Amino acid sequence: MTPQADVQFSVSTWQQPTPPSASPERSALVERLAQRILTLAPTRLRVAVDGPTAAGKTGFGHELAEHLVRAGRPVLRACLDDFKRPWKDRHLYDRESGEGYYRNAYDYDAVTRLLLEPAAPDGTGRCVLCSIDPLTQKDHSKIVTTAPPDAVLVVDGVFAFRPEIDRHWDFRIWLDIDPELSVRRGAERDAEWAGADATALHRHRYLPSMALYESEVRPKQLADVVIDNTDFARPRVVRESR
Repeated sequence: MTPQADVQFSVSTWQQPTPPSASPERSALVERLAQRILTLAPTRLRVAVDGPTAAGKTGFGHELAEHLVRAGRPVLRACLDDFKRPWKDRHLYDRESGEGYYRNAYDYDAVTRLLLEPAAPDGTGRCVLCSIDPLTQKDHSKIVTTAPPDAVLVVDGVFAFRPEIDRHWDFRIWLDIDPELSVRRGAERDAEWAGADATALHRHRYLPSMALYESEVRPKQLADVVIDNTDFARPRVVRESR
């Protein structure tokens, strides 16, 4: 029997829980993807889970990580939201409009330098899983997690296939949902901290930023697999490269 490895998470306070037990259909799909990823190489691998806001990226990343460790591969989990530019610098650029959020919110140099390059097969293995905590704004860039030589890094987040970082991925997953469902799910998720502004935030910032991303980058065409995640219990593969 293959000994189960561990999942190492970041120190970020922006943590979303592992989803409850998946349906048999969902579990089978995630297991199949995990097995495909494992065949890519015995060395370190870097997997991206991208898609619209509230498509279920973080939960999917957690599920994928669990399947990978059951197969004996250690996993590092990270989220691109932990690599945004600090709020204290927001007066230097537009981050609140849709285009401003797309252009300026994320620090791709930090993602590359602290996480993706160290996690490469020939990298140092000294990975930073969180740069700036999204909630506390504390700088965690000195906290290093060591990636074993056979580790799989699973990163979720919007705009993961942007050209600044796309070349670093060994496998790309796109979770697809309808834009209106993205707004509705996102507003429900963020109502606790955004209150009455949650719907407007998603409709006027996140939705336009995603439209711009899809127009400029065409991320679905870059994905190794595109999954319709409208129904969590019954995700459906729309397209898969071979």
